Amino acid sequence: MENITIFDTTLRDGEQCPGASMNLREKLEVAQQLSRLNVDVIEAGFPIASPGDFEAVQTIAKEIKGPTIAGLARSLKKDIDRAAEALKKNKNRRIHVFLATSKIHMKYKLKKAEDEILKQAVDSVKYARKFTTDVEFSPEDASRTEPAFLAQVVQAVIKAGARTVNIPDTVGYAIPGEFGKLIRYLREHAPATDKAIISVHCHNDLGLAVANSLEAVKNGARQIECTINGIGERAGNASMEEIAMAIKTRKDYFKGLKTNIKTKEIMKASRMVSLITGMVVQPNKAIVGENAFAHESGIHQDGILKERETYEIMNPADVGLSESKLVMGKHSGRHAFKSRLNKLGIKLSDKELDQAFERFKKLADKKKTIYDEDLTAIIEDEISSIPEAYSLEYISVSSGNKTVPTATVKLIKDKKVIQDAACGDGPVDAALKTIDRIVGLKGELLEYNIHSVTRGKDALGEVSVRVKTSKGTAIGKSASTDVIEASAKAYLNACNKVLYYSQKKGKQKKGSSFV
Repeated sequence: MENITIFDTTLRDGEQCPGASMNLREKLEVAQQLSRLNVDVIEAGFPIASPGDFEAVQTIAKEIKGPTIAGLARSLKKDIDRAAEALKKNKNRRIHVFLATSKIHMKYKLKKAEDEILKQAVDSVKYARKFTTDVEFSPEDASRTEPAFLAQVVQAVIKAGARTVNIPDTVGYAIPGEFGKLIRYLREHAPATDKAIISVHCHNDLGLAVANSLEAVKNGARQIECTINGIGERAGNASMEEIAMAIKTRKDYFKGLKTNIKTKEIMKASRMVSLITGMVVQPNKAIVGENAFAHESGIHQDGILKERETYEIMNPADVGLSESKLVMGKHSGRHAFKSRLNKLGIKLSDKELDQAFERFKKLADKKKTIYDEDLTAIIEDEISSIPEAYSLEYISVSSGNKTVPTATVKLIKDKKVIQDAACGDGPVDAALKTIDRIVGLKGELLEYNIHSVTRGKDALGEVSVRVKTSKGTAIGKSASTDVIEASAKAYLNACNKVLYYSQKKGKQKKGSSFV
């Protein structure tokens, strides 16, 4: 198997993403995780950029063992000196020098001719070789450089001692087919490439960074420069996790190629970088997004439960996740619903399952995501051994700071609808007084508790009450996204218990407590 070198530039190019700068402790923490991830090269920073960057590269070079530690430098002696000083305590060090080669950069930024650029590139590589044998050269904006001139530069810097030549798509301009052809062109027109590694560094301005990188590999590139979560300048860089998992998953396409990445460390690395930089990973991000291994569609969930590979091309365990996530929502099917209840230790009869599933579907129309706590509340609320003498059909309340709270309630008893209305001190009080009028009980609310059982503004509110009546005391519970409805149903649940037990045990003394 031939190895594809993973050159991670999260700490250099990734940190250049607006708002993603890190302090020394954070950079070291990320570098340690990159080492556990087993990347081949860590580009620790741009030493001449600032004293802080210099210190970070110096500390990482001193503390991190295993990966090669690289420092970036312009093709200037002062930059190279600074990089060499920062890296000197690590035997596995690399100086990465760069110089723009495209016409637009030469004309407007550098104001130099091709022969001047060629000489400066060669001189910088030779100078960097005085400090280390591991020198990498990047012709900046290579994808917009004239191919013939680019080949000339590549040939010259390899002869000058560069062991790696990186071909950057600096502004994310390339298209996979043409970028692959460029790599192939360089191999054919710069014979010295047989003695060096061709690398690529692709930006994501057109959303093609990963595609361009992989196309380059198919055409002979053997190093990919990338970042965790794809962070970096503008739209970012090629995503390391996508590169590694594409090569691992599609072994049939990338025949004979591999990376050294320990993929089970991917999720830890992603979450660490996201937490430290404050750059939130989008839910639909490949490999590490919250939804990458999540399924809500009933058809997909059914397939996953029968055989994971029906709808997953990767094992979530391979990237550091424990399992796939079946998201309970309005698209979920009965199979996934029953499976989730079984995992929660809830066993239901077919009739009870039908009842619970119908309630689940109604709730799912109100909530985007149904959590385990929601399911438990549904079961507690819907599946009960107490027959319902009365069930809630309809409730409407009117309330406000200058309105008399009024509730209209419809209950069903023996298939008959009974309706009444009452006023109260608030919407809940009005609703409960209306229920009292219909049921014929005058309940005293001894306890009333409400709390959110799940997250979000659309969370279920669970209400528990303890109600005292002339026929006994009972506890009632219910849950709904509407706390008024939950309150009414909890109160009615308690009333039904009182009526049931008072009828069943008619000889029991008044004041008995029912739970």
